[in-house]
Amino acid sequence: MDKESSTFMRVRRAMQIGVDGIEHLGLLAIVIATAVAMLQEINSMLQAHQVRLSDLLLLFLFLEVLAMVGQYFRTGQLPVRFPLYIAMVSLARYLILDVHDLEEWRILAVSSSILLLTVAVLVVRYGHIRFPYEKDKREQNKPYVRE
Repeated sequence: MDKESSTFMRVRRAMQIGVDGIEHLGLLAIVIATAVAMLQEINSMLQAHQVRLSDLLLLFLFLEVLAMVGQYFRTGQLPVRFPLYIAMVSLARYLILDVHDLEEWRILAVSSSILLLTVAVLVVRYGHIRFPYEKDKREQNKPYVRE
């Protein structure tokens, strides 16, 4: 099939629409599941009549997931930083919850992992500022440049 033919272009466009639709359905499922999980966590806090730091960190994780999906819907791109932030908060939550049961070497390993993820975020941000995408170079004079 010739890449310039109209049949090929129609098949390609139909496949792209199908893939985009599946992608959006997956993102919608993530949003719904995250919202349900948030509501369940809030319900458990209300039933326990207390809010712990681990509960707040878990809600923050849920908000980061929603922010990641929102960023994707706004720009069509997913910054690498969002999963790194989620990983850092997840590790911090693990450390806070289980600090009494963890051995010293495990605490050091988790703390080192958080530090490594922090350095990764700094490297990604530096790379984006030092070596911007062509689109960002064209938009430098605009009041807002995507991070």
